[in-house]
Amino acid sequence: MIIYVTRREHFNAAHRMYRTEWSAEKNEEIFGKCANANWHGHNYQVFVTVKGRLSYETGYLIDLKMLKTIINEHVIEKLDHRNLNLDVDFLHGKMATTELLCIEIFNQLKKPVEIHSGVFLHSVKLHETENNSVEYFGS
Repeated sequence: MIIYVTRREHFNAAHRMYRTEWSAEKNEEIFGKCANANWHGHNYQVFVTVKGRLSYETGYLIDLKMLKTIINEHVIEKLDHRNLNLDVDFLHGKMATTELLCIEIFNQLKKPVEIHSGVFLHSVKLHETENNSVEYFGS
């Protein structure tokens, strides 16, 4: 029997959508307000879902305090109150879209989650706004 457990965390970050090889006009045409030279920010919510077999000895899949620690150490501390384009090592050279951010968060969490016996990273869901979210299940 496989069980799924989800932990929600949040962070605030700024970013800008632009390509240096494009003109300001083309960036504005493609990315609109998100190409603003003065950046813009979001209050992100990230949902991390792990899966595996329930331990009848402990009664749970993973200690949620441990999952919280993993998410905070490997993701939140690197992203919270940062500029995604300038400050985040695992986004260096990548467009700071919600889609790519979600994939990279998954990549940051996979190994630290899966060192726990029988626990697997199932998905990462990232809410950029109340109306917009992305979910990634790995490749």
